[in-house]
Amino acid sequence: MDPVIVVGAGPVGLTLALALTRHEVPVVVLDEGPAGRAEGADPAVGATGGADLDDERLARTAVLRPDTARMLERLGCATGDGARWTGWRTVRRRAVAAQLTFREREGVEHVKQPGRFGDFEEQPGEPSPLHLPQYALTRGLRAALAGAPGVRIVGGSRLDTLEQDATGVTAHTRGANGATWRGSYLVGCDGARSVVRKLLGVRFPGRTAVERYAVAALRAELPWPGEAVLHRAPPHGGGEVTARPLPDGVWRLDWLLPPGRDLVTPDLLVARVRDSLYTWCGEVPPYELLDTGVHAVHHRLARRWRTGRAFLAGDAAHLLGALGTQGLDEGLRDADNLAWKLGLAWHQGASDALLDSYQAERRGAIGARLRAADRALPPVRGVGGWSAVRRTVVPGAARGHDGLLGDGHLGRGPLGAPYVYTRTPLAPAAPPASAVPVGTAVGAPVVDVPVTAPDGSDTRLRDRLGGGLLVVLVAPGTSVWERRHWLGAGLMPRLAAAVCALPMPAELLVTEGYPGAAAHTVLLVRPDGHLAAALAGVRPAELYACADAVRGGAVGTPDVRETGAAGGGTEIAGMTATTGTAGGTVSQGPAKRSGRAGRAGLAGATDGAASEATANR
Repeated sequence: MDPVIVVGAGPVGLTLALALTRHEVPVVVLDEGPAGRAEGADPAVGATGGADLDDERLARTAVLRPDTARMLERLGCATGDGARWTGWRTVRRRAVAAQLTFREREGVEHVKQPGRFGDFEEQPGEPSPLHLPQYALTRGLRAALAGAPGVRIVGGSRLDTLEQDATGVTAHTRGANGATWRGSYLVGCDGARSVVRKLLGVRFPGRTAVERYAVAALRAELPWPGEAVLHRAPPHGGGEVTARPLPDGVWRLDWLLPPGRDLVTPDLLVARVRDSLYTWCGEVPPYELLDTGVHAVHHRLARRWRTGRAFLAGDAAHLLGALGTQGLDEGLRDADNLAWKLGLAWHQGASDALLDSYQAERRGAIGARLRAADRALPPVRGVGGWSAVRRTVVPGAARGHDGLLGDGHLGRGPLGAPYVYTRTPLAPAAPPASAVPVGTAVGAPVVDVPVTAPDGSDTRLRDRLGGGLLVVLVAPGTSVWERRHWLGAGLMPRLAAAVCALPMPAELLVTEGYPGAAAHTVLLVRPDGHLAAALAGVRPAELYACADAVRGGAVGTPDVRETGAAGGGTEIAGMTATTGTAGGTVSQGPAKRSGRAGRAGLAGATDGAASEATANR
């Protein structure tokens, strides 16, 4: 079968290619940049998420939610060039309105908010986001792809035309490596001016320059080492400025510019830098100005994200980022959502329900973010009229606005929280009879709890994502049992057999507890970390129905030639479970697995890996 063609070698395209290799899908990445760069050079990345020929730009950074950063690390992308903040504070004029102290990555953060008498109450929160330069992210992704089998990055390849038929896509490129490429699917990750989107005839409506920011990267000593700061209504004037730390004493500063298209001159930018430093430090400390720029925020949403076998992702499909730096996070989530679906499609075939679900879920998520920004930001940042009066005289209005913006910067609340796929096509027509509520809504990202695999290894739930389905049994007390006892006790043998019979690859895990879940609850988790179902006890038929819904329904005849074929026996961690229909297996290793029905996802397995010979070499 032909490889998947990814057009664009920015962070989204490279992440999608890397994720597809984890599903053993061959990939060709068409990079418009120079051919030499495809062999390992480190390009900077432009604000649109596409490749850029500029030098390394410290004023172009991304803020990634903790689970997005974990996804990159799980794929093998190094993130050591980024900074995890020790805290966050929101300042209004000269007073601290809210302060957060982040704990260790797997720990708990504490939120400090003013109490009735000026004291602070501590409340549980989430780990720190990851802040890193976009060029460093691109470099890490390219390094991870350098050792991945079945992937080829072709520089000097600008897409010219494409045609589709019933079995694939043909792409014609021009440039230094102009050629004709044949792919099973094609994904346009080629930025805001996407050629793929234009060739598909997809409209891209929205608004231009919703907000503008002046940006500077500088090295200086600020009063809050390691903390990020949102300063609203600062004494030196201006509506809002943020300071976000990077490694090595570098900071990215963003000033929200007033409406209009007034030119931001170098002298004006230096004056803003000095005013902000003076306000925070009481004087202008020594600083080194490293990079500057002006960043305009556009809000646009493509009408279609799927046209036959062609898809759009990242800035080719949407432009957002009213808070300045989080648009790339949503693009990486596009890649995470699409990769496992294309993996299933490449190995097993796919229904329209599965392929259409990408647009339904991700376009719905971005549309909700844009609507939330349109509703919330005008009253928060309005000038004059009732907006100004309300901020001045209505009790708590200013504090509520500060909290809303702070949560948005941290990937929480209506402006930043991960989307819940409540209307996904990948759900049973009716809730299963044994469905039970847990602390996570169906369709929402799961909580990262400790889990145990059947081979006895201990890990975290999110570290097992990215392969097949995860079936998690909530079984308090199993951690004190020897593995030889609990694997053959209680619900485990029956659940292991049910997992082997699922219609797509799956891995069985056990956890001591999950928020809001009673003992013997079975959680079905999608490869992208969203909860598909929570069932009371082991109901093989209902578990199968939920898994079948996740894959979008049956397609063609499953491949039953490998481990886990119908009626066969599969060895599972020292015990044998009889399989029913061809489908998933209980894995004994990390979540790297083939997408083919019945393939066992053993640790370090290389059998069945796609050959580079299929990648149009």
